[in-house]
Amino acid sequence: MKGWGWLALLLGALLGTAWARRSQDLHCGACRALVDELEWEIAQVDPKKTIQMGSFRINPDGSQSVVEVPYARSEAHLTELLEEVCDRMKEYGEQIDPSTHRKNYVRVVSRNGESNELDLQGIRIDSDISGTLKFACESIVEEYEDELIEFFSREADNVKDKLCSKRTDLCDHALHISHDEL
Repeated sequence: MKGWGWLALLLGALLGTAWARRSQDLHCGACRALVDELEWEIAQVDPKKTIQMGSFRINPDGSQSVVEVPYARSEAHLTELLEEVCDRMKEYGEQIDPSTHRKNYVRVVSRNGESNELDLQGIRIDSDISGTLKFACESIVEEYEDELIEFFSREADNVKDKLCSKRTDLCDHALHISHDEL
């Protein structure tokens, strides 16, 4: 009977490890998809478009403390994007990497709403996957909203790695998941 206890403990540990890896794959994939979507949305804004920021009160000298900043990376625009970006997770499917057996998430619908022309073989597309990915995305936005706004308020290189791996620790530093850019 003693052997069964060890077997149950070992089985529990293995299942816990597998669940933790699936959870990490999901949250890492959601973070990376979130970054892809935000970068694309920011790039769609006319760089000349600005928004006034600051106080609209009139100072004693008659001036106002208002400055114009680029709209694309303004806090107002980023907050608006964060409110709706997770809805786009329904445009992603799940793919298992054959060599690592890790899950990654790829965009399966082009940005203009048409089916993507990429090879969809091996990609699972269903409401459970998109719902789970959307929930993970919403959790990330809720927990890391300040970090997301901070990162996207200025241009930076390797936002996916800096935000998803180093800052939030949602991805393994060694894990490199690619999302097909459309």
